[in-house]
Amino acid sequence: MTVDKRLEELGITLPQPAAPVASYVPVVVAGGFAHVSGQLPFIDGALVTGRLGEDVSTDDGMAAARACGLMILAQLKAALGSLDRVERVVKLGAFVNSAADFTDQPKVANGASDLMVEVFGEAGKHARAAVGVPALPLGAAVEVDAVVAIRGG
Repeated sequence: MTVDKRLEELGITLPQPAAPVASYVPVVVAGGFAHVSGQLPFIDGALVTGRLGEDVSTDDGMAAARACGLMILAQLKAALGSLDRVERVVKLGAFVNSAADFTDQPKVANGASDLMVEVFGEAGKHARAAVGVPALPLGAAVEVDAVVAIRGG
């Protein structure tokens, strides 16, 4: 089954890939890997902003991380031409805009991690970091980056 067919089966429509907000490119392909720059969470075209443990719930943070994961997939498809070139999701890095006493960053990051397994099955299982930070670009609640092994790259 193609990845596009799997997305359709899951009822997932990828967003339009977001343009970079500074001096970088969304994806660099080198040495058989695609390195995806940190992606911000857009839900229904609006950036999810705020801080976990203050004005963003853990469930909303998980939804924001999932939105970051969807943007990672959109960026990969734009850069690779097809998500069928993804051999394995190697690593995700999740950055969570967190209040000082918020400690559920791993749960928030599951929003992106679970998406990768839904889409790619065993090949979506990955290493990960989930880090609390005091601020993110544009006030985003979550940012997620990725390293993906690719076929024919």
